[in-house]
Amino acid sequence: MADTDTRTAAPVDDARRVRAVKALGRVASCLSVLMYVSYIPQIANNLAGNYGSPVQPFVAMVNCVFWTAYGLLERPRDMPIVVANIPGIVLGCVTFLTALH
Repeated sequence: MADTDTRTAAPVDDARRVRAVKALGRVASCLSVLMYVSYIPQIANNLAGNYGSPVQPFVAMVNCVFWTAYGLLERPRDMPIVVANIPGIVLGCVTFLTALH
């Protein structure tokens, strides 16, 4: 008798799910990088003397350090998480430092 349990995925459905998850990961990684690139105008404002708060970029930087460490320590390494968070470390740090006055 054939297995009709809907909780058991057919190979085609599983392959489709894997492709969808990979695509979702790529989109999420791109959006994460864009989020941290958005710090660039704040950095420019900070350098022009219009200082923003250093709290949010500092917390974002620390968060990105932890996610990057997680991605590097995970086996196999979770490189989309690492790639998505490295700009947050760099740009969060620069934004934090330039916001100090």
